[in-house]
Amino acid sequence: MGAVTGYPFRSALVTGASSGIGEAFVRRLAADGVATVVVARREDRLQALAAELAGVEVLVADLATDDGVADVGARVVDVAHPIDLLVNNAGFGTSGNVAGLEPERLADEVRVNALALTRLTALAVRPMVARRRGWLLNVSSVAGFQAVPGFAVYSATKAYVTSFTEALHEELRGTGVQATVLCPGLTRTEFTDVSRNVIPEGQRRDPWYPAAAWLTPEAVATQGLRDVANGVVVSVPGIAYRAFVAGSALVPRGLRRRLAGQVRSSGR
Repeated sequence: MGAVTGYPFRSALVTGASSGIGEAFVRRLAADGVATVVVARREDRLQALAAELAGVEVLVADLATDDGVADVGARVVDVAHPIDLLVNNAGFGTSGNVAGLEPERLADEVRVNALALTRLTALAVRPMVARRRGWLLNVSSVAGFQAVPGFAVYSATKAYVTSFTEALHEELRGTGVQATVLCPGLTRTEFTDVSRNVIPEGQRRDPWYPAAAWLTPEAVATQGLRDVANGVVVSVPGIAYRAFVAGSALVPRGLRRRLAGQVRSSGR
């Protein structure tokens, strides 16, 4: 991991901070001396981060619930302890065809991936605009650029996050507040285990991906923080994924949809 060069933000709040990309964000920020509020459901993991890293404040919350979002929202708008950077990283996916999945889990997926992100962003942006200072980093996915059969709700929520953040960026032009959407590809986190554990073992279809396709949480977090600090609107880590995003716009939507479905069911 390379040396941190200094971020313009001195305080941050990171959701989904207990593992994976969220934890990597926290470690990068702590290395630069950025005081960070860490948000997740798993208190033990958050407390472990706080014990290891300086300047970490723990806030336990479930963003699938109204109370959880309200608790985090209250911290976001606390004018006595302002947040320079909000990282909306919390999210999860559900693998499988919609007809065979639990509707309430899919509803929770929308609540966390899209609704909570929207509410927290809307709350954070007001004091940031008033101060004429602030940064918003919303974590999406390359899946947001393409409908993905077998991950229908996940790809739809990420398409929302990307579109929402791009529009917000333009709304904030000239205000001193920067909005960036981070769109990683395959990343070595707990995401796959969480998305697969709702499907019976005999029904799982796991596509094979080459080692080169996988990003590390550290690389994704580093790219995202660098790009939001530099005013990049759409941040896509990895040369291969940037090429994929650029090239996908040239392929007819119907063909992209069929190809995505075939990749999902291609291996076991």
